[in-house]
Amino acid sequence: MAARSLWKTRSKLLVIGSSVCGGSAAAFIASSEDPSKTLKLCTNIPVRLFRNTVTAASIAFDYEYSLLGLAEGSSEKAKIKHEVHLRSAQKLQELCFKNGGIYIKLGQHIGQLDYLVPEEYVHTMRESMLNKCPVSSYEQVCEVFKKEVGETPDKVFAEFDPVPIASASLAQVHVARTHDGKKVAVKVQHAHMTDTAAADTAAVEVIVNTLHRIFPSFDYRWLLDEMSESLPKELDFLVEAKNSEKCLDNFRKLSPHIAEYVYAPTVYWNLSSSKLLTMEFMDGAQVNDVAKIKKLGIQPYEVSKLVSQTFAEMMFKHGFVHCDPHAANLIVRPAPSGKRNIYGKQKPQLVLLDHGLYKELDFNTRFNYASLWKALVFSDANAIKQHSAKLGAGDDLYVLFAGILTMRPWKQVINTSVDHLVIQGTKEDRSELQMYASQYFPQISELLRRLPRVILLMLKTNDCLRSVNNELVKGSSLESFLIVGKVSSEAVLEAKWSQKKTLVQWLKVWLEGFSVEARLWVMQFALWVLQVRKALTLV
Repeated sequence: MAARSLWKTRSKLLVIGSSVCGGSAAAFIASSEDPSKTLKLCTNIPVRLFRNTVTAASIAFDYEYSLLGLAEGSSEKAKIKHEVHLRSAQKLQELCFKNGGIYIKLGQHIGQLDYLVPEEYVHTMRESMLNKCPVSSYEQVCEVFKKEVGETPDKVFAEFDPVPIASASLAQVHVARTHDGKKVAVKVQHAHMTDTAAADTAAVEVIVNTLHRIFPSFDYRWLLDEMSESLPKELDFLVEAKNSEKCLDNFRKLSPHIAEYVYAPTVYWNLSSSKLLTMEFMDGAQVNDVAKIKKLGIQPYEVSKLVSQTFAEMMFKHGFVHCDPHAANLIVRPAPSGKRNIYGKQKPQLVLLDHGLYKELDFNTRFNYASLWKALVFSDANAIKQHSAKLGAGDDLYVLFAGILTMRPWKQVINTSVDHLVIQGTKEDRSELQMYASQYFPQISELLRRLPRVILLMLKTNDCLRSVNNELVKGSSLESFLIVGKVSSEAVLEAKWSQKKTLVQWLKVWLEGFSVEARLWVMQFALWVLQVRKALTLV
Protein backbone atom coordinates (compact mmCIF):
# COMPACT_ATOMS: atom_id res chain seq x y z
CA MET A 1 0.00 0.00 0.00
CA ALA A 2 2.78 2.37 0.98
CA ALA A 3 4.61 1.64 -2.29
CA ARG A 4 1.44 2.17 -4.30
CA SER A 5 0.78 5.45 -2.45
CA LEU A 6 4.33 6.59 -3.09
CA TRP A 7 4.01 5.71 -6.78
CA LYS A 8 0.75 7.70 -7.05
CA THR A 9 2.39 10.67 -5.31
CA ARG A 10 5.36 10.54 -7.69
CA SER A 11 3.02 10.30 -10.67
CA LYS A 12 1.05 13.33 -9.49
CA LEU A 13 4.26 15.31 -8.95
CA LEU A 14 5.46 14.31 -12.40
CA VAL A 15 2.17 15.44 -13.98
CA ILE A 16 2.19 18.68 -12.01
CA GLY A 17 5.86 19.31 -12.84
CA SER A 18 5.29 18.60 -16.50
CA SER A 19 2.29 20.91 -16.53
CA VAL A 20 4.19 23.70 -14.83
CA CYS A 21 7.23 23.32 -17.11
CA GLY A 22 5.03 22.99 -20.18
CA GLY A 23 2.96 25.98 -19.17
CA SER A 24 6.06 28.07 -18.47
CA ALA A 25 7.57 27.09 -21.81
CA ALA A 26 4.30 27.91 -23.60
CA ALA A 27 4.10 31.28 -21.84
CA PHE A 28 7.75 32.02 -22.76
CA ILE A 29 7.14 31.14 -26.40
CA ALA A 30 3.88 33.10 -26.61
CA SER A 31 5.43 36.22 -25.05
CA SER A 32 8.52 36.24 -27.27
CA GLU A 33 8.88 38.68 -30.19
CA ASP A 34 8.69 35.84 -32.72
CA PRO A 35 6.73 32.89 -31.24
CA SER A 36 7.18 30.64 -34.29
CA LYS A 37 10.94 31.12 -34.27
CA THR A 38 11.16 30.59 -30.51
CA LEU A 39 9.08 27.41 -30.77
CA LYS A 40 11.39 26.10 -33.48
CA LEU A 41 14.47 26.82 -31.36
CA CYS A 42 12.94 25.22 -28.25
CA THR A 43 12.19 22.02 -30.17
CA ASN A 44 15.24 21.85 -32.45
CA ILE A 45 18.05 22.46 -29.97
CA PRO A 46 17.18 19.61 -27.54
CA VAL A 47 16.77 17.25 -30.51
CA ARG A 48 20.19 18.23 -31.84
CA LEU A 49 21.77 17.84 -28.41
CA PHE A 50 20.23 14.37 -28.11
CA ARG A 51 21.62 13.42 -31.55
CA ASN A 52 25.05 14.73 -30.52
CA THR A 53 25.05 12.71 -27.33
CA VAL A 54 23.94 9.48 -29.02
CA THR A 55 26.49 9.88 -31.83
CA ALA A 56 29.37 10.71 -29.47
CA ALA A 57 28.50 7.79 -27.19
CA SER A 58 28.24 5.43 -30.15
CA ILE A 59 31.64 6.53 -31.52
CA ALA A 60 33.31 6.33 -28.12
CA PHE A 61 31.85 2.87 -27.46
CA ASP A 62 32.96 1.65 -30.90
CA TYR A 63 36.58 2.75 -30.37
CA GLU A 64 36.73 1.51 -26.78
CA TYR A 65 35.40 -2.01 -27.38
CA SER A 66 36.38 -2.71 -30.99
CA LEU A 67 40.07 -2.14 -30.21
CA LEU A 68 40.01 -3.74 -26.76
CA GLY A 69 42.72 -6.37 -26.31
CA LEU A 70 44.26 -5.97 -29.77
CA ALA A 71 48.06 -5.89 -29.84
CA GLU A 72 49.58 -2.47 -30.57
CA GLY A 73 51.16 -2.38 -34.02
CA SER A 74 49.50 -5.60 -35.19
CA SER A 75 47.95 -5.87 -38.65
CA GLU A 76 44.67 -6.94 -37.06
CA LYS A 77 44.48 -3.75 -34.97
CA ALA A 78 45.31 -1.62 -38.01
CA LYS A 79 42.50 -3.29 -39.97
CA ILE A 80 39.95 -2.94 -37.16
CA LYS A 81 40.98 0.67 -36.50
CA HIS A 82 40.45 1.53 -40.19
CA GLU A 83 36.95 0.02 -40.00
CA VAL A 84 36.14 1.94 -36.79
CA HIS A 85 37.44 5.19 -38.31
CA LEU A 86 35.23 4.65 -41.35
CA ARG A 87 32.10 3.80 -39.32
CA SER A 88 32.68 6.76 -37.03
CA ALA A 89 33.26 9.15 -39.93
CA GLN A 90 29.97 8.03 -41.51
CA LYS A 91 28.15 8.54 -38.19
CA LEU A 92 29.63 12.02 -37.90
CA GLN A 93 28.70 12.78 -41.51
CA GLU A 94 25.10 11.72 -40.87
CA LEU A 95 24.99 13.89 -37.73
CA CYS A 96 26.28 16.94 -39.63
CA PHE A 97 23.67 16.56 -42.37
CA LYS A 98 20.80 16.04 -39.92
CA ASN A 99 21.73 19.03 -37.74
CA GLY A 100 22.88 21.31 -40.59
CA GLY A 101 24.25 24.80 -40.07
CA ILE A 102 27.52 24.98 -38.18
CA TYR A 103 27.69 21.18 -38.13
CA ILE A 104 28.19 21.30 -41.91
CA LYS A 105 30.89 23.91 -41.32
CA LEU A 106 32.57 21.63 -38.79
CA GLY A 107 32.44 18.75 -41.28
CA GLN A 108 34.02 20.96 -43.95
CA HIS A 109 36.84 21.91 -41.57
CA ILE A 110 37.52 18.24 -40.87
CA GLY A 111 37.48 17.46 -44.60
CA GLN A 112 40.29 19.96 -45.16
CA LEU A 113 42.62 18.75 -42.39
CA ASP A 114 44.72 16.36 -44.46
CA TYR A 115 46.84 14.10 -42.25
CA LEU A 116 45.82 16.03 -39.10
CA VAL A 117 42.84 13.73 -38.58
CA PRO A 118 42.48 10.10 -39.74
CA GLU A 119 42.25 9.75 -43.51
CA GLU A 120 38.82 8.07 -43.30
CA TYR A 121 37.33 11.23 -41.76
CA VAL A 122 38.97 13.52 -44.32
CA HIS A 123 37.75 11.51 -47.33
CA THR A 124 34.23 11.00 -45.97
CA MET A 125 33.75 14.68 -45.18
CA ARG A 126 35.47 16.02 -48.29
CA GLU A 127 33.38 13.89 -50.65
CA SER A 128 30.09 15.11 -49.22
CA MET A 129 30.35 18.37 -47.29
CA LEU A 130 31.37 20.67 -50.13
CA ASN A 131 28.85 19.48 -52.71
CA LYS A 132 25.78 18.27 -50.78
CA CYS A 133 24.91 21.11 -48.43
CA PRO A 134 21.25 21.59 -47.41
CA VAL A 135 19.11 24.04 -49.40
CA SER A 136 16.67 26.54 -47.92
CA SER A 137 13.21 26.65 -49.52
CA TYR A 138 12.09 29.74 -51.45
CA GLU A 139 9.65 30.47 -48.61
CA GLN A 140 12.57 30.56 -46.16
CA VAL A 141 14.49 32.83 -48.54
CA CYS A 142 11.50 35.20 -48.65
CA GLU A 143 11.40 35.14 -44.86
CA VAL A 144 15.02 36.32 -44.68
CA PHE A 145 14.36 39.05 -47.28
CA LYS A 146 11.33 40.38 -45.40
CA LYS A 147 13.27 40.60 -42.14
CA GLU A 148 16.30 42.23 -43.75
CA VAL A 149 14.85 44.63 -46.34
CA GLY A 150 11.10 44.47 -45.76
CA GLU A 151 10.27 43.11 -49.22
CA THR A 152 10.26 39.78 -51.05
CA PRO A 153 12.97 39.05 -53.67
CA ASP A 154 10.63 39.66 -56.63
CA LYS A 155 10.07 43.22 -55.39
CA VAL A 156 13.74 43.97 -54.64
CA PHE A 157 14.97 42.67 -58.01
CA ALA A 158 13.59 42.79 -61.55
CA GLU A 159 14.31 39.05 -61.82
CA PHE A 160 15.16 36.51 -59.12
CA ASP A 161 15.69 32.80 -59.74
CA PRO A 162 14.10 30.90 -56.79
CA VAL A 163 16.38 27.90 -57.42
CA PRO A 164 19.87 28.48 -55.98
CA ILE A 165 22.94 27.86 -58.16
CA ALA A 166 25.00 26.88 -55.11
CA SER A 167 24.46 26.08 -51.44
CA ALA A 168 26.99 26.08 -48.61
CA SER A 169 26.90 25.46 -44.89
CA LEU A 170 25.77 28.97 -43.92
CA ALA A 171 24.09 30.32 -47.04
CA GLN A 172 23.04 29.75 -50.64
CA VAL A 173 23.45 31.80 -53.81
CA HIS A 174 20.73 32.87 -56.26
CA VAL A 175 21.05 34.58 -59.64
CA ALA A 176 19.12 37.83 -60.00
CA ARG A 177 18.93 40.94 -62.17
CA THR A 178 18.70 44.46 -60.77
CA HIS A 179 16.13 46.97 -61.99
CA ASP A 180 18.83 48.65 -64.09
CA GLY A 181 19.56 45.34 -65.86
CA LYS A 182 22.74 44.16 -64.12
CA LYS A 183 23.18 40.44 -63.48
CA VAL A 184 24.07 39.76 -59.86
CA ALA A 185 24.67 36.92 -57.42
CA VAL A 186 22.66 37.13 -54.20
CA LYS A 187 23.96 35.28 -51.17
CA VAL A 188 21.15 34.51 -48.70
CA GLN A 189 21.87 33.22 -45.21
CA HIS A 190 19.98 30.09 -44.20
CA ALA A 191 17.04 30.93 -41.91
CA HIS A 192 17.69 31.01 -38.15
CA MET A 193 21.45 30.48 -38.51
CA THR A 194 22.37 33.25 -36.06
CA ASP A 195 19.66 32.11 -33.64
CA THR A 196 20.95 28.55 -33.30
CA ALA A 197 24.70 29.14 -33.78
CA ALA A 198 25.57 29.86 -30.13
CA ALA A 199 23.55 26.90 -28.80
CA ASP A 200 24.95 24.57 -31.48
CA THR A 201 28.52 25.64 -30.72
CA ALA A 202 27.99 25.03 -27.01
CA ALA A 203 26.49 21.59 -27.69
CA VAL A 204 29.38 20.54 -29.93
CA GLU A 205 31.84 21.84 -27.34
CA VAL A 206 30.31 19.59 -24.66
CA ILE A 207 30.71 16.54 -26.91
CA VAL A 208 34.30 17.31 -27.93
CA ASN A 209 35.33 18.00 -24.33
CA THR A 210 33.69 14.77 -23.19
CA LEU A 211 35.48 12.75 -25.87
CA HIS A 212 38.76 14.41 -24.88
CA ARG A 213 38.27 13.36 -21.26
CA ILE A 214 37.58 9.76 -22.34
CA PHE A 215 40.36 9.74 -24.98
CA PRO A 216 43.09 12.26 -24.03
CA SER A 217 44.76 11.91 -27.44
CA PHE A 218 41.53 13.14 -29.09
CA ASP A 219 42.08 16.87 -28.57
CA TYR A 220 40.35 19.01 -31.15
CA ARG A 221 39.28 21.73 -28.73
CA TRP A 222 41.38 24.17 -30.78
CA LEU A 223 39.03 23.65 -33.73
CA LEU A 224 36.04 24.61 -31.59
CA ASP A 225 37.88 27.65 -30.25
CA GLU A 226 38.55 28.76 -33.80
CA MET A 227 34.94 28.20 -34.89
CA SER A 228 33.62 30.09 -31.86
CA GLU A 229 35.76 33.07 -32.82
CA SER A 230 35.26 33.05 -36.57
CA LEU A 231 31.60 32.00 -36.88
CA PRO A 232 30.03 35.32 -35.72
CA LYS A 233 32.12 37.13 -38.35
CA GLU A 234 31.17 34.64 -41.07
CA LEU A 235 27.49 35.12 -40.20
CA ASP A 236 27.76 38.89 -40.75
CA PHE A 237 27.85 39.39 -44.52
CA LEU A 238 28.78 43.07 -44.13
CA VAL A 239 32.07 41.89 -42.60
CA GLU A 240 32.55 39.63 -45.63
CA ALA A 241 31.91 42.55 -47.99
CA LYS A 242 34.49 44.71 -46.20
CA ASN A 243 37.01 41.84 -46.30
CA SER A 244 36.66 41.53 -50.08
CA GLU A 245 37.32 45.23 -50.58
CA LYS A 246 40.28 45.23 -48.19
CA CYS A 247 41.75 42.21 -49.98
CA LEU A 248 41.74 43.96 -53.37
CA ASP A 249 43.04 47.18 -51.82
CA ASN A 250 46.00 45.23 -50.39
CA PHE A 251 46.86 43.85 -53.84
CA ARG A 252 46.67 47.32 -55.40
CA LYS A 253 48.92 48.86 -52.73
CA LEU A 254 51.26 46.03 -51.67
CA SER A 255 51.35 43.71 -54.71
CA PRO A 256 50.69 45.94 -57.75
CA HIS A 257 52.66 43.57 -60.03
CA ILE A 258 49.83 40.98 -59.89
CA ALA A 259 46.88 43.19 -58.91
CA GLU A 260 45.30 42.95 -62.38
CA TYR A 261 45.30 39.14 -62.15
CA VAL A 262 43.41 38.95 -58.82
CA TYR A 263 39.78 40.00 -58.49
CA ALA A 264 36.79 39.94 -56.13
CA PRO A 265 33.19 40.63 -57.19
CA THR A 266 31.94 44.18 -56.72
CA VAL A 267 29.56 44.52 -53.76
CA TYR A 268 26.17 46.25 -54.16
CA TRP A 269 26.01 47.86 -50.74
CA ASN A 270 22.49 49.25 -51.21
CA LEU A 271 21.21 45.67 -51.74
CA SER A 272 23.18 44.04 -48.92
CA SER A 273 22.77 43.53 -45.18
CA SER A 274 24.17 41.28 -42.46
CA LYS A 275 22.23 38.30 -43.92
CA LEU A 276 22.01 39.28 -47.59
CA LEU A 277 24.97 39.97 -49.87
CA THR A 278 24.49 41.15 -53.44
CA MET A 279 27.54 40.95 -55.68
CA GLU A 280 28.57 41.20 -59.30
CA PHE A 281 27.87 37.88 -61.04
CA MET A 282 31.07 36.14 -62.15
CA ASP A 283 31.42 33.83 -65.15
CA GLY A 284 34.36 31.47 -65.35
CA ALA A 285 35.66 28.01 -64.53
CA GLN A 286 35.95 26.56 -61.06
CA VAL A 287 39.66 26.24 -60.32
CA ASN A 288 39.59 22.42 -60.31
CA ASP A 289 37.68 22.18 -63.63
CA VAL A 290 40.76 21.59 -65.77
CA ALA A 291 38.79 20.78 -68.93
CA LYS A 292 36.86 24.06 -68.82
CA ILE A 293 40.02 26.03 -68.00
CA LYS A 294 41.63 24.64 -71.16
CA LYS A 295 38.52 25.51 -73.20
CA LEU A 296 38.96 29.11 -72.05
CA GLY A 297 42.43 29.05 -73.65
CA ILE A 298 44.22 29.04 -70.31
CA GLN A 299 47.00 26.68 -69.23
CA PRO A 300 46.29 24.94 -65.86
CA TYR A 301 50.00 25.32 -65.09
CA GLU A 302 49.61 29.13 -65.28
CA VAL A 303 46.62 28.96 -62.94
CA SER A 304 48.64 26.90 -60.44
CA LYS A 305 51.37 29.55 -60.43
CA LEU A 306 48.85 32.38 -60.00
CA VAL A 307 47.11 30.64 -57.08
CA SER A 308 50.49 30.07 -55.38
CA GLN A 309 51.60 33.68 -55.86
CA THR A 310 48.26 35.15 -54.81
CA PHE A 311 48.23 33.38 -51.46
CA ALA A 312 51.97 33.77 -50.88
CA GLU A 313 51.51 37.55 -51.24
CA MET A 314 48.59 37.46 -48.77
CA MET A 315 50.42 35.39 -46.15
CA PHE A 316 53.90 36.88 -46.30
CA LYS A 317 53.34 40.50 -47.37
CA HIS A 318 49.75 41.54 -46.63
CA GLY A 319 49.23 39.64 -43.37
CA PHE A 320 45.52 39.47 -44.29
CA VAL A 321 44.69 35.99 -45.55
CA HIS A 322 41.64 34.38 -47.16
CA CYS A 323 41.45 31.16 -45.10
CA ASP A 324 38.88 29.19 -47.06
CA PRO A 325 40.39 28.74 -50.54
CA HIS A 326 38.75 25.45 -51.48
CA ALA A 327 37.91 24.89 -55.14
CA ALA A 328 34.34 26.23 -54.95
CA ASN A 329 35.65 29.61 -53.78
CA LEU A 330 38.17 30.11 -56.61
CA ILE A 331 37.01 31.02 -60.13
CA VAL A 332 39.31 31.34 -63.15
CA ARG A 333 38.65 33.48 -66.22
CA PRO A 334 40.80 35.07 -68.94
CA ALA A 335 42.42 38.30 -67.74
CA PRO A 336 40.22 41.23 -68.92
CA SER A 337 43.35 42.93 -70.27
CA GLY A 338 43.55 40.22 -72.95
CA LYS A 339 47.25 39.61 -72.26
CA ARG A 340 48.81 36.34 -73.39
CA ASN A 341 51.84 34.34 -72.33
CA ILE A 342 54.83 33.45 -74.55
CA TYR A 343 52.92 30.43 -75.88
CA GLY A 344 50.04 32.61 -77.06
CA LYS A 345 47.70 31.33 -74.34
CA GLN A 346 45.36 33.61 -72.37
CA LYS A 347 46.73 34.84 -69.06
CA PRO A 348 44.38 33.89 -66.21
CA GLN A 349 42.67 36.07 -63.65
CA LEU A 350 41.81 34.51 -60.28
CA VAL A 351 38.45 35.54 -58.83
CA LEU A 352 38.20 35.07 -55.06
CA LEU A 353 34.75 34.25 -53.63
CA ASP A 354 33.42 33.86 -50.07
CA HIS A 355 35.44 36.37 -48.04
CA GLY A 356 33.85 35.47 -44.71
CA LEU A 357 36.88 33.79 -43.15
CA TYR A 358 40.03 35.95 -43.01
CA LYS A 359 42.90 35.99 -40.54
CA GLU A 360 45.34 38.80 -39.78
CA LEU A 361 48.97 37.99 -39.00
CA ASP A 362 50.76 40.51 -36.80
CA PHE A 363 54.26 41.65 -37.81
CA ASN A 364 56.20 39.09 -35.73
CA THR A 365 54.00 36.15 -36.76
CA ARG A 366 54.15 37.16 -40.42
CA PHE A 367 57.95 37.63 -40.28
CA ASN A 368 58.56 34.27 -38.59
CA TYR A 369 56.13 32.44 -40.88
CA ALA A 370 57.79 33.94 -43.98
CA SER A 371 61.23 33.14 -42.54
CA LEU A 372 60.15 29.55 -41.88
CA TRP A 373 58.96 29.02 -45.45
CA LYS A 374 62.13 30.63 -46.81
CA ALA A 375 64.13 28.16 -44.70
CA LEU A 376 61.99 25.23 -45.91
CA VAL A 377 62.52 26.10 -49.57
CA PHE A 378 66.28 26.57 -49.05
CA SER A 379 66.69 23.44 -46.82
CA ASP A 380 68.06 25.48 -43.89
CA ALA A 381 67.66 23.14 -40.89
CA ASN A 382 68.85 25.67 -38.27
CA ALA A 383 66.48 28.39 -39.49
CA ILE A 384 63.61 25.88 -39.66
CA LYS A 385 64.20 25.01 -36.00
CA GLN A 386 64.58 28.65 -34.94
CA HIS A 387 61.44 30.01 -36.57
CA SER A 388 59.31 26.93 -35.79
CA ALA A 389 60.13 27.48 -32.11
CA LYS A 390 59.19 31.16 -32.37
CA LEU A 391 55.82 30.18 -33.85
CA GLY A 392 55.10 27.87 -30.90
CA ALA A 393 56.26 24.42 -32.03
CA GLY A 394 59.07 24.32 -29.47
CA ASP A 395 62.50 22.73 -29.82
CA ASP A 396 61.04 19.20 -29.75
CA LEU A 397 58.32 19.33 -32.43
CA TYR A 398 59.88 21.49 -35.16
CA VAL A 399 60.58 18.42 -37.32
CA LEU A 400 56.91 17.43 -37.16
CA PHE A 401 55.82 21.02 -37.87
CA ALA A 402 58.01 21.13 -40.98
CA GLY A 403 56.54 17.81 -42.08
CA ILE A 404 52.94 19.01 -41.70
CA LEU A 405 53.65 22.22 -43.63
CA THR A 406 55.37 20.48 -46.54
CA MET A 407 53.89 16.96 -46.34
CA ARG A 408 57.43 15.62 -46.67
CA PRO A 409 59.53 13.56 -44.22
CA TRP A 410 62.38 15.40 -42.48
CA LYS A 411 65.14 13.75 -44.53
CA GLN A 412 63.44 15.13 -47.65
CA VAL A 413 62.81 18.58 -46.13
CA ILE A 414 66.54 19.13 -45.54
CA ASN A 415 67.60 17.50 -48.80
CA THR A 416 69.46 20.10 -50.90
CA SER A 417 68.07 18.96 -54.28
CA VAL A 418 66.03 21.61 -56.08
CA ASP A 419 62.85 19.51 -56.08
CA HIS A 420 63.09 18.26 -52.48
CA LEU A 421 59.62 19.52 -51.51
CA VAL A 422 57.76 18.31 -54.60
CA ILE A 423 55.06 15.72 -53.94
CA GLN A 424 54.46 13.43 -56.90
CA GLY A 425 51.00 12.42 -55.67
CA THR A 426 51.78 8.72 -56.03
CA LYS A 427 50.27 5.97 -53.89
CA GLU A 428 53.69 5.49 -52.29
CA ASP A 429 53.78 9.17 -51.28
CA ARG A 430 50.31 8.99 -49.76
CA SER A 431 51.03 5.72 -47.94
CA GLU A 432 54.19 7.17 -46.42
CA LEU A 433 52.38 10.30 -45.21
CA GLN A 434 49.49 8.28 -43.77
CA MET A 435 51.95 6.05 -41.93
CA TYR A 436 53.61 9.08 -40.35
CA ALA A 437 50.23 10.59 -39.44
CA SER A 438 49.17 7.38 -37.70
CA GLN A 439 52.51 6.85 -36.00
CA TYR A 440 52.78 10.41 -34.63
CA PHE A 441 49.11 11.11 -33.91
CA PRO A 442 49.67 12.04 -30.20
CA GLN A 443 52.52 14.39 -31.15
CA ILE A 444 50.39 15.98 -33.88
CA SER A 445 47.63 16.62 -31.32
CA GLU A 446 50.17 18.21 -28.96
CA LEU A 447 51.57 20.40 -31.75
CA LEU A 448 48.09 21.60 -32.71
CA ARG A 449 47.45 22.44 -29.05
CA ARG A 450 50.62 24.55 -28.89
CA LEU A 451 50.37 26.51 -32.12
CA PRO A 452 48.54 29.86 -32.20
CA ARG A 453 45.11 29.58 -33.82
CA VAL A 454 46.16 31.90 -36.64
CA ILE A 455 48.86 29.38 -37.60
CA LEU A 456 46.33 26.55 -37.44
CA LEU A 457 44.28 28.46 -40.01
CA MET A 458 47.41 28.80 -42.15
CA LEU A 459 47.73 25.00 -42.02
CA LYS A 460 44.14 24.66 -43.18
CA THR A 461 44.79 27.19 -45.95
CA ASN A 462 47.87 25.23 -47.03
CA ASP A 463 45.81 22.04 -47.17
CA CYS A 464 43.19 23.72 -49.38
CA LEU A 465 45.85 25.13 -51.71
CA ARG A 466 47.65 21.79 -51.89
CA SER A 467 44.39 20.12 -52.91
CA VAL A 468 43.76 22.76 -55.61
CA ASN A 469 47.32 22.47 -56.89
CA ASN A 470 47.00 18.70 -57.06
CA GLU A 471 43.90 19.03 -59.25
CA LEU A 472 45.65 21.45 -61.60
CA VAL A 473 49.04 19.75 -62.07
CA LYS A 474 48.49 16.26 -60.59
CA GLY A 475 50.91 16.65 -57.72
CA SER A 476 52.78 19.64 -56.36
CA SER A 477 54.65 21.99 -58.67
CA LEU A 478 58.30 22.91 -58.27
CA GLU A 479 57.44 26.31 -59.73
CA SER A 480 54.94 26.85 -56.89
CA PHE A 481 57.65 26.25 -54.28
CA LEU A 482 60.00 28.64 -56.08
CA ILE A 483 57.26 31.27 -55.96
CA VAL A 484 56.77 30.65 -52.23
CA GLY A 485 60.55 30.90 -51.73
CA LYS A 486 60.75 34.14 -53.70
CA VAL A 487 57.79 35.90 -52.06
CA SER A 488 58.71 34.77 -48.52
CA SER A 489 62.32 35.92 -49.08
CA GLU A 490 61.12 39.30 -50.36
CA ALA A 491 58.87 39.69 -47.31
CA VAL A 492 61.73 38.83 -44.91
CA LEU A 493 64.09 41.27 -46.63
CA GLU A 494 61.45 44.03 -46.67
CA ALA A 495 60.94 43.56 -42.94
CA LYS A 496 64.69 43.74 -42.33
CA TRP A 497 65.07 46.81 -44.55
CA SER A 498 62.40 48.57 -42.50
CA GLN A 499 64.36 47.91 -39.29
CA LYS A 500 67.95 48.63 -40.44
CA LYS A 501 69.71 51.29 -38.36
CA THR A 502 73.44 51.22 -39.13
CA LEU A 503 75.61 50.98 -42.23
CA VAL A 504 76.76 47.50 -41.15
CA GLN A 505 73.15 46.32 -40.85
CA TRP A 506 72.35 47.84 -44.24
CA LEU A 507 75.30 46.04 -45.83
CA LYS A 508 74.31 42.75 -44.15
CA VAL A 509 70.74 42.94 -45.48
CA TRP A 510 72.02 43.86 -48.96
CA LEU A 511 74.36 40.88 -49.02
CA GLU A 512 71.56 38.58 -47.84
CA GLY A 513 69.33 39.89 -50.62
CA PHE A 514 72.09 39.31 -53.20
CA SER A 515 72.60 35.75 -51.87
CA VAL A 516 68.86 34.99 -52.03
CA GLU A 517 68.59 36.29 -55.60
CA ALA A 518 71.56 34.14 -56.64
CA ARG A 519 70.09 31.00 -55.05
CA LEU A 520 66.69 31.61 -56.62
CA TRP A 521 68.34 32.11 -60.01
CA VAL A 522 70.20 28.79 -59.65
CA MET A 523 66.96 27.04 -58.66
CA GLN A 524 65.13 28.63 -61.59
CA PHE A 525 67.86 27.46 -63.97
CA ALA A 526 67.69 23.94 -62.51
CA LEU A 527 63.91 24.00 -63.02
CA TRP A 528 64.41 25.00 -66.65
CA VAL A 529 66.87 22.12 -67.15
CA LEU A 530 64.40 19.67 -65.61
CA GLN A 531 61.59 20.95 -67.85
CA VAL A 532 63.75 20.63 -70.99
CA ARG A 533 64.79 17.12 -69.99
CA LYS A 534 61.15 16.16 -69.39
CA ALA A 535 60.11 17.62 -72.76
CA LEU A 536 62.85 15.66 -74.56
CA THR A 537 61.74 12.38 -72.98
CA LEU A 538 58.22 12.96 -74.31
CA VAL A 539 59.41 13.47 -77.89
